[in-house]
Amino acid sequence: MEKIIDEKKQGNSLVIEPKANNSRKLFIESYGCAMNFSDSEIVASILSKEGFNTTQNLEEADLVLVNTCSIREKAEQTVRKRLEKYNAVKRINPGMKVGVLGCMAERLKDKFLEEEKIVDLVVGPDAYKDLPNLINEVEEGRDAINVILSKEETYGDVSPVRLQSNGVSAFVSITRGCDNMCTFCVVPFTRGRERSRDPQSIVEEVNDLASKGYKEITLLGQNVDSYLWYGGGLKKDFKNATEIQKATATNFAGLLRLVAEAQPKMRIRFSTSNPQDMTLDVIETMAAYRNICNYIHLPVQSGSDRILKKMNRLHTREEYFELIDNIKKMIPNCGISHDLITGFPTETEEDHQDTISLMEYVKYDFGYMFTYSERPGTTAERKLEDDVPEKVKKRRLQEIVDLQQKHSRYNTNSVIGTTVEVLIEKKSKKSDAHWSGRNERNTVTVFPKENYKIGDFVMVKIQDCTSATLIGEPVGYSDIN
Repeated sequence: MEKIIDEKKQGNSLVIEPKANNSRKLFIESYGCAMNFSDSEIVASILSKEGFNTTQNLEEADLVLVNTCSIREKAEQTVRKRLEKYNAVKRINPGMKVGVLGCMAERLKDKFLEEEKIVDLVVGPDAYKDLPNLINEVEEGRDAINVILSKEETYGDVSPVRLQSNGVSAFVSITRGCDNMCTFCVVPFTRGRERSRDPQSIVEEVNDLASKGYKEITLLGQNVDSYLWYGGGLKKDFKNATEIQKATATNFAGLLRLVAEAQPKMRIRFSTSNPQDMTLDVIETMAAYRNICNYIHLPVQSGSDRILKKMNRLHTREEYFELIDNIKKMIPNCGISHDLITGFPTETEEDHQDTISLMEYVKYDFGYMFTYSERPGTTAERKLEDDVPEKVKKRRLQEIVDLQQKHSRYNTNSVIGTTVEVLIEKKSKKSDAHWSGRNERNTVTVFPKENYKIGDFVMVKIQDCTSATLIGEPVGYSDIN
């Protein structure tokens, strides 16, 4: 649940500029979190060099790939339905090959290839560089699979194409895998142990994006705060590093400084954070650099110490409060969002009320809220009975959603009358006469177009709001332009 899932993006088929000499067609569709969409960009970059142009027309594709997510049952069900659709098309176009990428590929490799025989190709999240070889195997009539989890692979040397980008904001992956064995989560099993990317390659990618006109980047990882580069290798092996490696290592605060100083006119965001790993030096770095946005996604999962322990979350309620207090003290205007799971095994009404009281204390800007569902292969699925009735789960979820709606409205209301900096990303969904963008707290803001254009930083005086959106009038350009 650490991964943020944008429901509006699910199932997008992705398109890049075609190369004149490429003759084969790739249809690639993504589900899940931002990491998956970022990985699809890496895949498209690799296959572009192998003669593939992307298409949004499934029927004309030579190769169909679906980049999958295992974090929620709904995502897996959706992917299975899509595989049925692909195979129906395949009966009309027998030359078409179908492959599954990502977390679901790693988890269900044998089912897809051997038992159900519904795909030709299964590729785990660390094996994308092997795609050209795997495609050759398939074309020679053999099933192809590579789901080996790597200790080193970070794709730092692959320059990702930007799929369906607005040309303004982009994701930059800084870590892969996760060492936090939360009992509800499949990520450590599908993406492997945590390893970080060379900071120099990250800065080079950011500089390249700036040269192409991008105005905002999001540093991306399962757990960005535990970023640690000491020359390569798994984070868990840092204890075996040499004294020189330890002395010259770069942590997340150091990486933030490098990126912020490399491009002072570019907005910097990051996701996702873990309360147990967020340190004061990260908050101090955010406060020190204007171009690092005042926004933190800080999943808490539960307000109950008892449930947190069952989840193997290595923070307590009080430690979380202390972190929130430090953030608000050092960055008074910081937006904070959350992930919450309700109905985790053995959760009582008292545990639920602990979550409610935690939300009242923090008053989050927004959040991602779910009822618990067992994920095969997780510790919780093996060792804990899913014993909270579905009806109770849904009622508790609704109470959490209603309270979050109230807090979101409280936060947007508090901005009325102030002037905020907004990066224009696109036209408003509801009006062609208005632009839409986000302020530094990550709140969507809409305002009249006037003479401004996508990619401009504009100062907007806020006059009205909903619980999720600020509405205002532009008063001039920001000095960051």
